[in-house]
Amino acid sequence: MEYVREFVPASSADAIVACSVYTAGKRIADIPIEEAGEWSRKKDHVVWIGLLEPNRELLLRVKAQFNLHELAIEDAEHPHQRPKLEQYGEALFIVARTAQLVDGRVTFGETHLFVGKGYIVSVRHGPSTSYTTVRQHWESCPHALAKGEDFVLYAILDFIVDNYMPVLEQIEDEVEHIEDKVLVRPMVAGDIERLYMLRRDLLRLRNAALPLVEVCRRLTSADLSQIQPGMHPLFRDVTDHIRTVQEKIDSLREVLAFAFETSLLVGQSQETAITKKLASWAAILAVPTAFAGIYGMNFNDMPELRMSYGYPTVLTAIGTICVVLYWRFRKNGWL
Repeated sequence: MEYVREFVPASSADAIVACSVYTAGKRIADIPIEEAGEWSRKKDHVVWIGLLEPNRELLLRVKAQFNLHELAIEDAEHPHQRPKLEQYGEALFIVARTAQLVDGRVTFGETHLFVGKGYIVSVRHGPSTSYTTVRQHWESCPHALAKGEDFVLYAILDFIVDNYMPVLEQIEDEVEHIEDKVLVRPMVAGDIERLYMLRRDLLRLRNAALPLVEVCRRLTSADLSQIQPGMHPLFRDVTDHIRTVQEKIDSLREVLAFAFETSLLVGQSQETAITKKLASWAAILAVPTAFAGIYGMNFNDMPELRMSYGYPTVLTAIGTICVVLYWRFRKNGWL
């Protein structure tokens, strides 16, 4: 990650990723926080500040520059907020959830955005990709960045939503692997636990992404005068991306549910096959057991006891019956 260093106390320096001022889409200076408010009030100038897990002292310095609302500062100081858009006078406060795959689990971070006339402040908490790449990309397209803080807001939200897809693609690869295994053998306890974790992570990702639809809807509302009407198509494009993410999540959750059901069916099928085999062999073994039980009774007057060929006859009968039973069970697919 690249840092733009400033003349700030050591405790706050690492939290400031960038603090720059733009005009006509071009960065003209990296400035201290204490000058941000003055620059933002200049015509056709936009201050873009990026903060990483700032402490309260730094947030209060930013608050003083742009006259931010105290409630918004409290939310930005304490993460674990749900995605939302709040309007405080002429300023907007937006919360979005970021997602990354860490050690096979989806982990979430937060981005808090303060947007007002001539400035935008992003505050990142937890796992998330640096917005330095967003800054560098759009600095190479000054005609787009010249649209102002509204466009920067769009660029960050679009970047957040687009970063959901790599997470889903990695999960999709694992889901395909689960699908391939499920027809080979039933799931064991570890497989079921992993499937459950994936479904739960997908649900959490859906809950993180879907509220941004309402955020973008409000950003395209005519009641929100802070956003230029010309930016509305861009925010609707972000909404389309969120819908795509939602459809992908729902599809993967259904596949995992089907995989679990298929595993149960495969397991039941295998159990049924084993039960049939055991029943078949039990029926075959019951024949010699029955003969032995009958001729094992100690009675004086029993038929065929004094026959010269009685013993071979009984063995032949037992063998014949067993062979016939084996043939029938084999023909019916039980053996």
